[in-house]
Amino acid sequence: MIRDITIGQFYPADSCLHKLDPRVKLFATMIYIIALFTFKGLLGLGIITVFLFAVIKISKVPFKFMVKGLKAIVILLLITSVFNLLATPGDVVFWKWGSLQITDTGIINSVMMTIRLVYLILGTSLMTLTTTPNQLTDGLETALKPLNKINVPVHSIAMMMSIALRFIPILIEETDKIMKAQMARGADFEKGNLLQKAKNMVPLLVPLFVSAFRRAEDLAMAMEARCYNGGEGRTKMKPLRYENRDRIAYVVVLAFLVLVIVAAIFVPFPM
Repeated sequence: MIRDITIGQFYPADSCLHKLDPRVKLFATMIYIIALFTFKGLLGLGIITVFLFAVIKISKVPFKFMVKGLKAIVILLLITSVFNLLATPGDVVFWKWGSLQITDTGIINSVMMTIRLVYLILGTSLMTLTTTPNQLTDGLETALKPLNKINVPVHSIAMMMSIALRFIPILIEETDKIMKAQMARGADFEKGNLLQKAKNMVPLLVPLFVSAFRRAEDLAMAMEARCYNGGEGRTKMKPLRYENRDRIAYVVVLAFLVLVIVAAIFVPFPM
């Protein structure tokens, strides 16, 4: 389960999606999230589905590798689905017990929210799978550069987000090592009820937090030793420049958003 988390990992491949400017991918991800939570009806769902799977195909990232990342949120998907199913009122009631009920609207909301969460993980994972942490930092810093005029520390924010993404795979690997070491000493993370499982996680979380703070301190000392001082005046080894493929990508993303909006207005089966 630990190694199934794909968020924050980079998958090297020779695709046009990997070669896109990180600002384009950040903009596309934002538009995709907006479209994902505002679409209505089967037509909008079909447009988003076609767009998502077309982008996955273009990225050359194996679909099995992306689906593997969904295992980490199975519990969240189940909880969200059950709450939407049992707590949503509707016109047709199929089952009722006290304040809990299963209605036609609840079934539709449960299915659609599950689809939205699955598509959200798949879509946002594409950005980190096709973009290196350094590219993400440069893209965020350049995209948020206008906020410097109101004294927002854009460079620091971009650097912190980049370091956080970079440390996700490292912490996952560290968690796996600590878990195997504790299991070799007799620890059991599977048996028992929910409270017992929570208590069994203490021997895992304590060394994990100690390791995380130690890594953070080592990184801070290394940056200070190299006289790192982010912000104005720093140059880039690979400055960002838009190319024709980036402009085409902007057009495709905006066309996708327009299609979703049109489908939401004229769709015959609202959801």
